[in-house]
Amino acid sequence: MPAPLVSVESSPELPTHADVVVIGGGIIGVFAAYYMAKRGMKVALVEKGRVGAEQSSRNWGWCRQQNRDARELPMATKSLDLWEQFAAETGEVTGFQRCGLLYLSNSEKELDGWARWGEFARTVDVKTHMLTADEAARHGRASGKPWKGGVFSPTDGTADPSRAAPAVARALMKLGGTIHQGCAARGIETEGGRLSAVVTERGTIRTKVAVLAGGAWASSFCRQYGIRFPQASIRQTMLSVATGSKEIPPALHTTGVSMTRRMNGGYAIAISGRGRVDPTLQLLRFAPQFLPMFQRRWRNLAPGGLEGVRSGHEAWSRWRLDKPTPMERMRVLDPKADASAVRLTYKRAVELMPTLKGSSVTASWAGYVDSTPDGVPGIGEITNLPGLVLAAGFSGHGFGIGPGAGHLIADIVSGAEPLVDPRPYHPDRFLSSAWGKVSEF
Repeated sequence: MPAPLVSVESSPELPTHADVVVIGGGIIGVFAAYYMAKRGMKVALVEKGRVGAEQSSRNWGWCRQQNRDARELPMATKSLDLWEQFAAETGEVTGFQRCGLLYLSNSEKELDGWARWGEFARTVDVKTHMLTADEAARHGRASGKPWKGGVFSPTDGTADPSRAAPAVARALMKLGGTIHQGCAARGIETEGGRLSAVVTERGTIRTKVAVLAGGAWASSFCRQYGIRFPQASIRQTMLSVATGSKEIPPALHTTGVSMTRRMNGGYAIAISGRGRVDPTLQLLRFAPQFLPMFQRRWRNLAPGGLEGVRSGHEAWSRWRLDKPTPMERMRVLDPKADASAVRLTYKRAVELMPTLKGSSVTASWAGYVDSTPDGVPGIGEITNLPGLVLAAGFSGHGFGIGPGAGHLIADIVSGAEPLVDPRPYHPDRFLSSAWGKVSEF
C-alpha cells in the first residue's frame, strides 16, 4: 500500500493570467501559494499529479528545531509558530502538535554531539534538555532498556503528512487561489530575458513570476533553461504499523530506528538516513559536488537499481513544450519500497518497543529525498532568469520548515521584509564548491 494521503478537489478552469504560478503541489508549494494569496496576489498552483503525493506525504512528519543546521534553525523556529498560526487562522487540520521530540542513545559520541548542539541552541534561545541516564530511562521506559542519555526538545512537534499539504491547499482556495492537479508544467516562456508565462499541458498561463517548487524534479526542469542546479535523490523506505499502545513516545529517535505517532494512533517507522542511491546520468554529472556529503553519510547508503531511470525525474533529455514530458509519464514518484529495509525496520522497532510484537504492518512505501550538496535548500530568484524563483533541494527537512519556507518565498516575490535572512539559501552558492560546508544534521 502507498503512503496515506487525503484528496483535494481541483479548481474547474485553468486561468489565462496570474500574478504568480507555483509549479509543484508539495508542502513548500502550497505554503508559498497560501502566503502569497494572503497578500492579495492571484495565485495558480499547477501539480502534475496530486497535491502532497510525493515526499510531502512520505516523511516522518517532524517539525523540529533540535539538531538543525545553524543556517536552517531560524526558519525552523519561525515555522513552529506558523504551523500554529495556520491552524488558528484557517480552522484546517494539519495534525500539528508540540508533543516534544525524544532522542535516546547509548553512544557517547552521539551524546557529545547533541550536547554541543545544545550549547549553541542556548545562544539562540532554543529550548533543549540533555537527559541523564535516569531521565532517559524514564522518558524511554516503554523500551524497558537502559540508556546512557538523550535529549528532549519540548517545544518541537509533529504534523500529519497525509493531511498537511491538502489542508493548506484547501485554505489557499478559500483565499481565491486555484489548484490544478493532473496538470504538468512543461516549461516557461520569456520576453526580453524575463519570465513571461508558464506553459502547461492544458494551456499557457501568462505571469511575471513562477515559483519552482518541484521537489526531486527541479534540477531537470532547470536544465531545460541552462540553469545548473546540483541535486541528488536518495530513495528512502518507511512503513506504518497499527498498535493500540499509548506507552510509546509520540516522536522518538534512536540510531537503530525512529518512530512517529500518527493521528489514527498508529506509528510511522523508519531508519534515519538509510537509503538507496539509484544511479542516473544526473547523479553522475553532479557526483563531484556531492562527494563531501556522501563521504559523511556513506555508512547509511547502499547502491540502488534502475528505479531512478524508470521514474524519469532525473532525465537528461530536453523537453518540447508541445509534447508530453517525463512528468506526464510519471505523475507521482512512487518508487518501490526496499523489502530488506522494511524487514529490518520492523525488526528493530519490535526490539526497541516489545509492545509492538504482533502488530501488523499496515503500509510500506518509499520516496525520493532530494538533496543539495550542502544539505540546505535552494531558495531565491534565479539570477540569469528574472521572474523564476527556485524553492527546492530541501534535503529531507522540507516538511517541518514548510511554513517558514513558504513565507520566505512570499516575502521574496512581494518584496516584503524577509521572515529570515535569505542569503544562506540563495541558489547562487551552488556555483562554487560545497566542500567543508555540509549540514551536520
